[in-house]
Amino acid sequence: MTPPPPFLSRPWDGNRLTLVTLLAILAPLTASIVAHGFARLAALALALVLAALWHLAFAKLRKRPPEWGGIVTAMIFVTLVPATVLLWQQGVALSFGLVMGELIFGGRGRGFLSPAAVSLAFLLFSFPVDAAQPTDTASALAALAGGVLLVIAGILSWRLVIGFSVAVAACASQWPVPTIWPSWPSATLILGLVFLIGDPVAAACTNAGRWLYGFLAGGLLVLLAHAGGDILSSVVFAALLAAIFAPLIDQGVIWANIRRRARRLRNV
Repeated sequence: MTPPPPFLSRPWDGNRLTLVTLLAILAPLTASIVAHGFARLAALALALVLAALWHLAFAKLRKRPPEWGGIVTAMIFVTLVPATVLLWQQGVALSFGLVMGELIFGGRGRGFLSPAAVSLAFLLFSFPVDAAQPTDTASALAALAGGVLLVIAGILSWRLVIGFSVAVAACASQWPVPTIWPSWPSATLILGLVFLIGDPVAAACTNAGRWLYGFLAGGLLVLLAHAGGDILSSVVFAALLAAIFAPLIDQGVIWANIRRRARRLRNV
């Protein structure tokens, strides 16, 4: 049997995770740039500069090489942020998310929230935002392609996706989402699931926990929709709330496994 290419056979690290996630977000970002033109390009340029500056500043402060996960955070943020938001507001929100959601904890993989979700939540809380999102088929297909790539790479858990989908379908069948929401599945919903809710840093990391985490996020999404949230704010805050409970979910799964193994040993 032919051995796999060296890139695929190496253990996962932060740089490799960043590269694959960057490839996954490229298609949705390109679709967004095509839809919005120069405004989106200007936002992307600002976001990339801010991500590089903040990461370099913290790397110098800690006297260690810079990490480049902020590039992916910037691209996810630009893809999801409404095009009508002013550039300075985008800059403030992204800076807050990079610092408070990632860098203050030590960098990628050391925090417990998605920095892109933190940035978007800060934006929605702090500024009057018209959260109308594109509903074109091209954007949705691009988002879906990115999600498929991450599932194949093992970065996005299929258990989480199924749990989320089952919860949304079950809850929406009993309490239909507002009519102002676009038809499902929309690009914003897919992007939010793939890159915010499904962020491997923020999500649960045990197999059973991923089912529960996905189900919780789906239920929260429908609940927030009925509280009057638009699709973007509902996805963002569902991602944040579910991520807060993710460590507790994982710990509960671990405790249950320990107790089950202890009972098994006693019965031997």
